[in-house]
Amino acid sequence: MPPMVEFKAKADKIIKERWGIEVEHVCAMKNEEKLTYEKIFYRRRKLSRKGNTVQKMYGWPFQKGPWCNDRLKTGILDKAGGNCVQYLGIAADEPNRFHVLSDNKKSPLVEAGWDEAYCRKWCEENGMLSPIYTTATRGGCWFCHNQGVDQLRLLRKNYPELWALMLKWDSDSPVTFHADGHTVHDFDERFALEDQGIVSADEPWKWSYLEEVQLKWR
Repeated sequence: MPPMVEFKAKADKIIKERWGIEVEHVCAMKNEEKLTYEKIFYRRRKLSRKGNTVQKMYGWPFQKGPWCNDRLKTGILDKAGGNCVQYLGIAADEPNRFHVLSDNKKSPLVEAGWDEAYCRKWCEENGMLSPIYTTATRGGCWFCHNQGVDQLRLLRKNYPELWALMLKWDSDSPVTFHADGHTVHDFDERFALEDQGIVSADEPWKWSYLEEVQLKWR
């Protein structure tokens, strides 16, 4: 069982036993069908209001205003409207995020005065620290276009089957993985150069290195 799946089951069990709360994992649905990142990725885009050419599919989300946030996360909560209270994981030492809090968007951590360091300490002491923090400082979707290069490197190394899926999506997408035009395939070539010892992961990287290597071996 993958570490994160195992952790989620463990955390759900602890939360139910200690606080009597049944964790409900709500999925995005449309026409009684569960939506997934991949399904929306391959969904055909509707004609934009500006009259731009219709793309054959959504593809990678834009880095600003990504469709995945709306269609798979916030959109579900927005449908609930004022009928529910949302509890957000904002810590007491993140004042730049306090503006999103309201009567129906609360942060128990802010109310309790817990900062990020104390949250980590408490989770460690209570056996509830996510395994993601053994290799990262933040959690998130494994396919996220906003994750750092170190996380992408680890994904390629430790989960080659997931990396292969990202490469497939990358080939099919009408939108580049990063807004600067770089693709998952570009990162794959970069990491391959590191594997071969041609460049070092510890040294500053320039994308021009890829072109230099390609010219050298032509």
